[in-house]
Amino acid sequence: MRPRPAISFRTGGRRMPFVSIRDLRVAFDGVRVLHGIDLDVGRGEAVGLVGESGCGKSVTWLAALGLLPGKARVTGSVRIEGRELIGARASEMEAVRGARIAMIFQDPSSSLNPVHRVGRQIAESLRLHRGLRGAQARAEAIRLLDMVGIPAAATRIDLYPHEFSGGQCQRVMIAMALAGQPDLLIADEPTTALDATIQAQILDLLSAIRRETGMAMVFISHDLGAVSAVCDRAAVMYAGRIVETNDVARLFAAPRHPYTRGLFDAIPELDSGRTRLVPIEGTVPDPRNLPQGCAFAPRCVRATAFCTAYAPDLKPQPEGGQVACFHPDPAAARARKPQAVPA
Repeated sequence: MRPRPAISFRTGGRRMPFVSIRDLRVAFDGVRVLHGIDLDVGRGEAVGLVGESGCGKSVTWLAALGLLPGKARVTGSVRIEGRELIGARASEMEAVRGARIAMIFQDPSSSLNPVHRVGRQIAESLRLHRGLRGAQARAEAIRLLDMVGIPAAATRIDLYPHEFSGGQCQRVMIAMALAGQPDLLIADEPTTALDATIQAQILDLLSAIRRETGMAMVFISHDLGAVSAVCDRAAVMYAGRIVETNDVARLFAAPRHPYTRGLFDAIPELDSGRTRLVPIEGTVPDPRNLPQGCAFAPRCVRATAFCTAYAPDLKPQPEGGQVACFHPDPAAARARKPQAVPA
């Protein structure tokens, strides 16, 4: 099989990406849920993964980090600076997880251990990834809590997770992720369970940490407004495939794939009065019963008989970006800008 072109998230000259994913496929009990993901993430970049629930955004990175259950069959290649992770020994993966690549999840209440003080949980990461112990680890844990905006960190370090609000628990999770000084932070819908004001604070925090540390970030979200606030580039996923990718400005100004266009059309505008929303009819197909051809064809207003018979490949576009569609929107089409998360 001829190798497909990678989705490069770097402009200018060719440079080795920090993480390179090639033809990543995942199946559970014989049911395929990822159908060949190609993705590059360079050092210092912020990349957004966008799509409805069930499109494969989280599975992509859980597979890359070896965090899927044993029944999952993972094939393809995931390389970190040329070092292969798929099929790597447990000791090799432990040296990568937390230290090189860290991940935070959308529900901190289920990620933090309720019977251990938050300081102990952060200190565990510091011991594992940086060899810090005792007073040195405690001082660094306090510094990290202060860095992520926990007030009175020196006294609150000895509290339990239930003594923090939801937004503060998410900040604690970010502090734990930063404990290993990772080169790449995977933020898996970190603002979904928070109210709008706290969402904005977490997004500002992630952007500030990225500027201060120079780390790269993958921001997984269904919220286009959040992606526009923190990301340089974005890839849109549907039914286990990437269907469109471009830098944020171009993608938001002129989305080409009908699915991407549908995501924008479904966003309410604050100044639109009583205008009805334009939803994407239907739901993401069951992986056990994917339609033949393009998986989005049953929901697509531009689909033809050709679309139902053949699956499009992701192709570079003359104006930039890549699109997997036989009938993309015209390049000159304009999209409404998503409403920004309130500051």
